[in-house]
Formats: sequence, C-alpha cells, structure tokens
Amino acid sequence: MELAYIPSPSRGVLHLGPIPLRGYAFCIIIGVFVAVWLGNKRWIARGGRAGTVADIAVWAVPFGLVGGRLYHVITDYELYFSAGRDWVDAFKIWEGGLGIWGAIALGAVGAWIGCRRRGIPLPAWADALAPGIAFAQAIGRWGNWFNQELYGKATDLPWALHITSSTDGRVPGYYHPTFLYESLWCVGVGFLVIWADRRFTLGHGRAFALYVAAYCVGRGWIEYMRVDDAHHILGLRLNDWTAIVVFLLAVLYLVVSSRRRPGREEIVEPGVDGDADADASGDDDGAAAVGEGDGAAAVGEGDGEAAVGEVEGDPADLDKPGADLDKPADAESAKKS
Repeated sequence: MELAYIPSPSRGVLHLGPIPLRGYAFCIIIGVFVAVWLGNKRWIARGGRAGTVADIAVWAVPFGLVGGRLYHVITDYELYFSAGRDWVDAFKIWEGGLGIWGAIALGAVGAWIGCRRRGIPLPAWADALAPGIAFAQAIGRWGNWFNQELYGKATDLPWALHITSSTDGRVPGYYHPTFLYESLWCVGVGFLVIWADRRFTLGHGRAFALYVAAYCVGRGWIEYMRVDDAHHILGLRLNDWTAIVVFLLAVLYLVVSSRRRPGREEIVEPGVDGDADADASGDDDGAAAVGEGDGAAAVGEGDGEAAVGEVEGDPADLDKPGADLDKPADAESAKKS
C-alpha cells in the first residue's frame, strides 16, 4: 500500500446540464490566455501596440490546434484507422491527443499569415510569445492528468501517479507522473527564456529558438520514461527522434542568426514610432506657431511702446489741430547737440 501518491481524478468531465465541462479543454484554454496575456506585455515592452498579439493569435491558435491534432492522428493512426476503430474519433480533440510538434509548426503558419497582414516580422512576434508558450504547455499538460494518460513507468516514489482507469488498455497502478515532470520543465523553460532575453537582449527569433531547444532537451528524457504505445526507430520513440532533430535545428538557428543579425529589432510594429514622431512634430509645429504668434505680439507691443515713448508732453496737445509731434524729439536732439 502506497502511503503517498498523486491521485487521479475520478473523471475528466463534469456536466452542467447538457453542457460537458472537460478538464482537458479548460487546461488548453487557460494556457492560451496565459500565453497571450504575457506575450502582450512583452510585445508592448518591445515597442508594439496593445492587442496585436491577440489579433495574430486569432490566426495562430486555430492553426496550432489543427496541426497538433494532425500530428497526433498521423503518428498514432492505428488508434483511429485500424480494425475495430472508428475514424470519427480522430475529430474528438477533447478526448486528448495533441502533438506539440505539429501545433508549433502549423501554428507558425497561422502566425505568419497574421503577421504578414499587419506588416510585422514573425521572428519578433515569436520572441515576445516564447515564454508564454512554455507556460501554456505547463498548464496544458494537466489536461493529461484529467484524462489519466501519458504517464511513465511504474514506481514506488512518494509522488507516484495513481492510475485508476482500466479503459483503452490502461493497467491501474502507480506510475511516474510524466505530465507533472514536463509541466515543471516547461515552467523552468519559460523563466529561462525571460532571463536570457533580458541578459543577452535576444532578437530576430533567438528567444523563440532558445525556448524550442530547451524544451526539446526536457522532452527527450521525459519521452523516454513513457510507457504508452508509440512507434520506435532504432530503439527510440518517434518523439525522441523528433526532439533531437528539432533541437539541432534550433541550435543551428541560434548560431547562424546571432552572427548574421546580432542585436534586437529596433522597430517591431510599423507605424508605432512613426505615430510618435508625427505627434512630436505636431507639437513642435504648434510651439513654433505659438512662438511666431508671441513674436508677432512682441513686435506689436514693441512698436506700440515705441510710438508712445516718442510722444512726450501733455497728451491733451494731441487733440490740437496742427500739433507737431516731432518738436519734442527735435528739442531733445538740440539739447544733446
């Protein structure tokens, strides 16, 4: 008997009348909101407009969900297209089954479309969103806990996951909680990217590449611990090979990008700095206009003072016919001579 363990939910869905509330779906939704929220803050800090990240996410998220599901269905096709299986289940995304590799790949296509429509460089947008994606994955992995899936080898550790379901070939028992390992790893990756971005001023997609490389390192050893069915190549699970290839590509991008395009983008969203310059120019023009007006007024006042200063004597004389206004000035000149 285990004295300490992580219990599994008795069920992964609650019904609010006819409406099913699925834990897996809630984890995905919460993760998306966290990623967009943090990405928006980072985007504004880099000089972009508020709301731009969400606008582009409208393209990236649906593409990512489709890509993640396609990767899962293609790599585990026997779950849906083998004898005795119903291919309609391939569309039941709420039952679990999203491949992060497909989600990132096709999600990037959606993000590219959104960025292109806004005239925004995709690498800069990806850099802003990178740590948020890692945190979103950390939250999304708890959906596997609700579904009692993707656990590791049997263990008697005090943090073992207690699997109680026997459906789809599961064997009740105590296993490594690989969902928890990956969730904690993703949290660490998110903070690593935030720190490195501040420390080294990463730009041109390098923050995103760091996230990808760091995630792949953790996914490699966590994947090795899993016991669910998977395709193997040369003794390694398919996802292990995918992690190795993607890790090498991410590191290569980091090296090449840092040499070819060092530093960070000065402008990440067209029109933002331009609007500020236009406002500043407008203020300068306004100040100039006011200055000119003040100058004109000063000249006018000066002329008026000069006119009054030239008139000396009794102001009542000004009303006399034929009064010679120049006489006082002439008399003063005569005295000086």
